[in-house]
Amino acid sequence: MEMLLKLVHPTVHSTEGRGLRRDAVRAVIMHGDDILLLYTRRYDDYSLPGGGLDDGEEMLDGLRRELAEETGAQDVRVADAIGYIDEYRPSPEPGYDHLFMRSHIYRCEASRVLGAAQMEHYEISNGMAPEWVDLDAAAAHNEAVIARRDAGMGMSIIRETWTLNYLRQLRGR
Repeated sequence: MEMLLKLVHPTVHSTEGRGLRRDAVRAVIMHGDDILLLYTRRYDDYSLPGGGLDDGEEMLDGLRRELAEETGAQDVRVADAIGYIDEYRPSPEPGYDHLFMRSHIYRCEASRVLGAAQMEHYEISNGMAPEWVDLDAAAAHNEAVIARRDAGMGMSIIRETWTLNYLRQLRGR
């Protein structure tokens, strides 16, 4: 799998040292120009469905689990790997110099009709909901949030917006 991007949060002064590692999976599911995304009201942004792998969980099993939980996606088939993004963020746990997260991104196919999502409590309280959105409109929306430097802006919007724009470039080829 190809590395697409490396992001280092401004408060992380070194990517060396003791890092807490987290592997995540993210799905790209498109129908025409529409992409299945998660809109989060708290952050006013769009993101790819997916999330962290459970201990010992295989990557594609985790991808299918995350899709079912967050979107209710049905008839999911993993088509191919797009690449991965490495991020260095402040550690949420003491004793670590940073959090190292690798997001593995896969192109998937699924029915446009979504079943019932089984979101976690924090996702519900953040106002997260799956939506089919025009790819260009989603990228433009996130770019506007970044430009406003909204106080509630989440850390993942840079990764997500970069990925949406990367997908726009791939579509243009």
